[in-house]
Amino acid sequence: MEFAVELVKRYSDMSLYIGREASKLWKRLCAETTTEINLLVENWKFILGGLIFQYIHGIAARGVHYLHQPGPTLQDAGFAVLPELGQDRGYISETVFTFIFLSFVSWTFHPFIFKSKKIYTVLIWCRVFAFLVACQFLRIITFYSTQLPGPNYHCREGSKLARLPRPDNILEVLLIVPRGVLYGCGDLIFSSHMIFSLVFVRTYTKYGSQRFIKQCAWLAVIVQSFLIVASRKHYTVDVVVAW
Repeated sequence: MEFAVELVKRYSDMSLYIGREASKLWKRLCAETTTEINLLVENWKFILGGLIFQYIHGIAARGVHYLHQPGPTLQDAGFAVLPELGQDRGYISETVFTFIFLSFVSWTFHPFIFKSKKIYTVLIWCRVFAFLVACQFLRIITFYSTQLPGPNYHCREGSKLARLPRPDNILEVLLIVPRGVLYGCGDLIFSSHMIFSLVFVRTYTKYGSQRFIKQCAWLAVIVQSFLIVASRKHYTVDVVVAW
């Protein structure tokens, strides 16, 4: 009987604790949402401009695909040193990139839940978009200035995806589909994946608080650099220039 009473008491205490913590979390979520909305009202133009430029960058990358001329893969120091992963294992570098991308996005929204707060989500994304736009603007200039034969498997001579047929109308150019993003050719110098990863990791290095995570993040970017070259998605120069 005493055991049952003690069990009920502990259950009651636990329920009160959970209810109290849930109430604190809800209040923190509401307060943070209010603050972020106010910041978004002040800075929405920067966020919108950054998002629009992502589309512009996508259009530019699709446009250079129409100019792509497949040919023999250029001599590359990275290709000579790193063993080729092969077409079936090309997903490995994409997996590392996706992990970095999702981890960073999740971190930027952590102030909504956790007490430890050093950042504002809206302001962080304003800074991130500013750097991304600057890098992507330079990237557009470089890959239109010099078009190299793509080293990726779908960009090589004989692949149906190496060349895009002349568009019938402007909508074909302006409409970006996932297949076009994944199987683009010609937008080489410099690596877009490295732009995103480096901007994300440098941002966390400056504003993050966990030293171990910072070290792991830099290690992940270094590994991604080698994987991109080993997957033959970019030449070594594309990765080096991005750094």
